Formats: sequence, C-alpha cells, structure tokens
Amino acid sequence: MTGLCEVVITAPDPDWLTDFTRQLVSERLCASGHNYTPVRSIYRWRGEVHDRSEGRVSLHTRRSLVPEIVRRAKELHPYEVPGISSRPIQDGNPDYLRWIETETKEPTP
Repeated sequence: MTGLCEVVITAPDPDWLTDFTRQLVSERLCASGHNYTPVRSIYRWRGEVHDRSEGRVSLHTRRSLVPEIVRRAKELHPYEVPGISSRPIQDGNPDYLRWIETETKEPTP
C-alpha cells in the first residue's frame, strides 16, 4: 500500500541521536523521529559481549530516502558500524501516512 517505512537507529549518546534526528527532520529526510532512552543493548562486538545503555530513534520516512539516511548516519555516527535497519509501513491511518509523504522530500535521482 505505501512506499513508507520506519528506520531504527541506535547510538551510545542519546543527545547526539536527538540532534541527528532534528537534522534529518529539518532536511526533510524523515517526517518525524521518536526517540527512546535509555534502551539496554546487549551485543557481540569484536569477540566480546557488551551490555550498555544507548538511545534509539524510530524515524518515519519514505523507503526511497533510506539510502541517504544510511549514508548520513555512517558519515556522522560515533560507531564504526552503526545499527540501522528499516521496516516497511504496511498500513495505518491514511491521514498520517499522507502527512509522512508530505513532510518528506522526493529523493533526487
């Protein structure tokens, strides 16, 4: 039904993630970002298990803008390999879905 998705990004510094979210919204790469903090992340990195507090954001955007969001995150993110994933938005409030489309820019070819 839609060409929209939710992009999830985690980061060690919730304030950095809030500022990054604000940049993406200002540049119309996403319509909104819902920041959650703290989230507890347990992961394996370079052979060791880590258990730490992080921030998490859920961005609502067009699927076609995901590559640009990933590019920007990889460029600015404090992690060597930032956790970024997306999930399609299959359905929802039609008014809200139209709003996401209206508030995000058309990707440049």
